[in-house]
Amino acid sequence: MNRVLSIAVAAVAAAAILSSITYSVDQHRYAVVSGMGERDVVARPGLHFKLPAPLQTVSYLDKRLQTLDMPGNERFLTNEKKDLVVDAFVKWKIADARQYLLSGGAVSGRSGERARDGGNERVGQLVRNALTAEIAKRSVGDVLSGQRGQVAEAVRQRVAADARRLGVEVADVRLRRVDFSDQVNASLIERMRAERVRVASETRATGAAENEQIRADAERQRSVILAEAQRDAESIRGEGDARAAAIYAQSFGKNPEFYRFYRSMEAYKATFKGRNDVLVLDANSEFFKYFKGPGAGK
Repeated sequence: MNRVLSIAVAAVAAAAILSSITYSVDQHRYAVVSGMGERDVVARPGLHFKLPAPLQTVSYLDKRLQTLDMPGNERFLTNEKKDLVVDAFVKWKIADARQYLLSGGAVSGRSGERARDGGNERVGQLVRNALTAEIAKRSVGDVLSGQRGQVAEAVRQRVAADARRLGVEVADVRLRRVDFSDQVNASLIERMRAERVRVASETRATGAAENEQIRADAERQRSVILAEAQRDAESIRGEGDARAAAIYAQSFGKNPEFYRFYRSMEAYKATFKGRNDVLVLDANSEFFKYFKGPGAGK
């Protein structure tokens, strides 16, 4: 029994000693071995040896791509001194662990939270500085519309250049939302409303003036057309009357009796226009001579 207990104690002691002089590195982390005033970065995955604590201690840096969500209420001034609220995110990772440590980067225990938080803080400050510089060069309209992608790319390039000095690689910067602050929104809406009212008033005035002009032109054209039509009608009527008179004269000259007959028919037509017209004359009157027969006029 004593022998078994001794073996167990020896095994536990050996495991404790082994644990104090070994450490493991997986593929998504850097190991930082610190001791005796020096730091050594180990990137190769696997089992490694070190001196027992407190002579050497091990902390870790995460190699993986991190996502930093910028606060959605950050405000930046345009070149028109207007506040814009920008919601952005950044993709970054530690590319050079030694440079990261030399630039003051934090290290962590096995969870990696401290290094991640420290890196987010430093990268976030770089992004804020870059956004301040890039938005300050542009107008509200440029940032909100056509140059939004250009702003994001300019920020990414500026941040990437600064981040390299920290041992950090910035993979991407995106602007998820760019909007006015509440005060600017209210002012802008009022200004847009006033502008729309002004444009509507100008449009109505222009339309009324064009309407009057179109009406005047139409009335003038109507008068001209009616006058020309009346003139042409009188001319045609005159020509017709002249031709009719010539035809009548020619026909009546050949047959005077037909002329008298025709004139009598015209007189009958003019006299008896309505069904209720009444004319009291002697039946033997000259007026009715053509009622007695075709040859009554002779």
